[in-house]
Amino acid sequence: MDSRLDLNGGQLTSADLSNRDLSGADLTGADLTGANLSNANLWGANLRNANLRNSKPFGADLNSADLNSADLTGADLRWADLNSADLSGANLTGADLFGANLSGANLEGATLPQGIAKIDAWPAGVWPTTLWPEGYGPVT
Repeated sequence: MDSRLDLNGGQLTSADLSNRDLSGADLTGADLTGANLSNANLWGANLRNANLRNSKPFGADLNSADLNSADLTGADLRWADLNSADLSGANLTGADLFGANLSGANLEGATLPQGIAKIDAWPAGVWPTTLWPEGYGPVT
């Protein structure tokens, strides 16, 4: 029996889901606008096409999460673990990624925050705090 939480298409605007275990949850197309997801466990969660505008997944575990085509505009992703997450086609405009772990994340076709792009090498004088997937990082 599959016991994963099914919130497919759920209306969770401004919900306080901080410190919750939502690992493996189905949040496909859910509206999480302004939701507090700080330190939540979303490991392997399906957030495909979810609306996470201005949400606060600060320090959240999004390891291996499916965020394909999710809207993360203005999201506070500081210190979030996005290792191996699928962010292909996601909108990260204005997202704060300071200290986030994006190693192994798929960013193909994603709209990246200003100053972030595909790169061949780190710009001179930049010491990365955010862990980027190979080929991505800050640009000058």
